[in-house]
Amino acid sequence: MSGTSSGEPAAPQEADPHRWWGLVVIALAQLMVVLDATIVNIALPSAQRDLGMSDGNRQWVITAYTLAFGGLLLLGGRIADLVGRKRTFVIGLVGFAAASAIGGAAVNPAMLFGARALQGVFAAVLAPSALSLLSTTFSDPKERGKAFGIYGTLAAGGAAAGFIVGGVLTEYLNWRWCLYVNVPFAITAVIGAYALLRDRPGTGGGARLDVRGAVLGCGGLVSLVYGFSEAQPRGWVDPLVLSLFALAVVLLAAFVWWQARAPMPLLPLHIIRDRNRAGCMVTMMLAVIGMFGMFLFMTYYLQVILAYSPLRTGLAFLPMTAAILTGSTQISARLLPHVGPRMLMVPGMLLAGGGMVVLTQMTVDSAYVSEILPALLLIGLGMGLTFMPVFSTATAGVAPRDSGVTSATVNTSQQVGGSIGTALLNTIATSTGASYIASHLTDPAQRGRIVREGIVHGYTVAIWVAAGIMLLAALVAGLMVTAKAPKHGTTADRPVAEPVG
Repeated sequence: MSGTSSGEPAAPQEADPHRWWGLVVIALAQLMVVLDATIVNIALPSAQRDLGMSDGNRQWVITAYTLAFGGLLLLGGRIADLVGRKRTFVIGLVGFAAASAIGGAAVNPAMLFGARALQGVFAAVLAPSALSLLSTTFSDPKERGKAFGIYGTLAAGGAAAGFIVGGVLTEYLNWRWCLYVNVPFAITAVIGAYALLRDRPGTGGGARLDVRGAVLGCGGLVSLVYGFSEAQPRGWVDPLVLSLFALAVVLLAAFVWWQARAPMPLLPLHIIRDRNRAGCMVTMMLAVIGMFGMFLFMTYYLQVILAYSPLRTGLAFLPMTAAILTGSTQISARLLPHVGPRMLMVPGMLLAGGGMVVLTQMTVDSAYVSEILPALLLIGLGMGLTFMPVFSTATAGVAPRDSGVTSATVNTSQQVGGSIGTALLNTIATSTGASYIASHLTDPAQRGRIVREGIVHGYTVAIWVAAGIMLLAALVAGLMVTAKAPKHGTTADRPVAEPVG
């Protein structure tokens, strides 16, 4: 049964004089979570040398986090609804800080991988709590647009900013500080949460959680991403790889089947039956597949091929962060009250896809200013245009008791996209690069040059795939997201409709 009517009144939240300071606290927590998805990328070479990681295993520093995060977000969202968003927000902050401290103190790869997975677990509690607090605090369309403009900027730009912070910490302190830095962030946010955030009590501590759904959904995602990661060393038709993909299909299909029958489903299917919400979530997942792959390749391209230092690599992403900020706060936030969200999302994905196409032309001798920078600016502007209307539209009009799980579903699409993008595109880049080197290495004296050319060739092939995924995202947004501009009396302040049947 889905509640629809007016739900709980939003007036007390709108009248809260501290709501904009509360947004600062929510934004700080969101920034910490998003930063952590990418901040360790630049630190990876140093961590790998320090802990003795193999080339094949180093990707798990990224994937362990995104997999645990994306796989458990739906459960975290439902816990937020049942227990209370403010309470789970604080629990998530404390747990995330503790896991970060363990990771910073890691003495071997297994300890680091485990700490990163534990970070993902607590992020799965923290992120939907933050987004649902934001959604229930700002229900007026004008204020909502501004608030989600800030939130969307952090969601998109925080990933890029992570490279800058990671570069500074790695170059001037130690790679471990890329994890330790979360501790002061979390302490500040916990103090702010107790002082500034208001929330309704949970919907019932005695309600049962859908643990079976969590196992099926998370198991399916782990099998899918693990299959992509194993395709590189084993090949796409290896029995283990095919078995992992088959298992993923079975588990995810069983997850959907169970959600339609569970007494208290982890993901009430009426949430994704809404055409606009489903379109936003698919667009988000496709966009992040391309974006995470691009971050990974460009980090290694700048450091390994162009021999940039960690700090210089981080600064090279700064213009893209500025473009994301501009697209989100100065364009999308201003236009969304007047135009339908797809009028921003489609051009945004086309711009980002165009930037990807520009990157496919890079070589071992490319100049940053004339060949790399224009592509990063296009990608950043496109992401800024897209992410803000995605977050706002996907969470608009949700009944208060479903706000946590809806917020979790939006974040799940983001993290699942990041996991798939890292594993899939890295596999494509590595395999095509190896094939190029094997076919062109005829003169041993040219080995160094051929290896570098092969690495870049692998990157460009994978980026072509990412560009195609961006174009598919534009198509999905154009066909599925039909919502009007979120003015008074429309999508932004209307509760979720009762599902038909």
